[in-house]
Amino acid sequence: MTRIRVFIVLVLAITAGGAFALGTYNYVQNLPTQTTTIPTKPVVVAASDLDVGAELSKDNIRIIQWPANAVPTNVISDPKDVIGRGLILPMIQNEPFLPMKLASAEAGAGLPPAIPPGLRALSIKVNEVIGVAGYVLPGTRVDVLVTVSPGQGGQGDVTSKVILTNVQVVAAGTKIDRETDKNKPMAVTVVTVLVTPEESERLTLASTEGKIQLALRNPLDKATPLTRGIRQSALLGVPATTPRATVRVAAAAKPLPLPLDAATVEIIRGDKRAREAVRQE
Repeated sequence: MTRIRVFIVLVLAITAGGAFALGTYNYVQNLPTQTTTIPTKPVVVAASDLDVGAELSKDNIRIIQWPANAVPTNVISDPKDVIGRGLILPMIQNEPFLPMKLASAEAGAGLPPAIPPGLRALSIKVNEVIGVAGYVLPGTRVDVLVTVSPGQGGQGDVTSKVILTNVQVVAAGTKIDRETDKNKPMAVTVVTVLVTPEESERLTLASTEGKIQLALRNPLDKATPLTRGIRQSALLGVPATTPRATVRVAAAAKPLPLPLDAATVEIIRGDKRAREAVRQE
């Protein structure tokens, strides 16, 4: 009898609890929903990841509604202000377009719009060794070393020296943007760097008259090392050879010929003969 009472009480408790839960659920579901409208503004964003130099088309952009109180400064809202222009900075998907990332409308696309004012893009020939096994990629920074041999006279030692520091690489081969998801080495035969006009002269002379080598550096390292270079004699620990000065001995002046009408006397001293003029009074 006691078990029956306990069972009945348990069933009633479960039934009451279920009924209460169901009633609470229905009450919550029937509550009026309050919606808040946030003002938005159309913003032109990248439809996919875009490389430097890309010429933008309708397929590269899309328009999304951005919260009006969080719109970036100078953001572009009209697709006409983007289509047909070139990128001077890389962009990722859904990143808003800003004027600072775009070349002027008449500049076109490709590498030229990405060259900052006052700098020049100069290409140099590289191989697997000079290009640091393919790790010299767009966006990396390098130091440039040159090794030069003695001139035509053959005087002096072979010398190596750092001639440019913290030079930015803008292109490796024909690619002007790094693979952001891979960062794998890329074997190329030409590397393009950004230099000033004066640096372009030094780099051109170095690549023409000597052998250049690129030294990859940490992009966070802004130091400019000052080196004196090294000569072959210092590398081997032997004294440097001093170029010998060439001494030229002046030839003895030849005696002036005597006038034909002057009276002369021939004087014989041993095996030497000489003619001397006789003064006439």
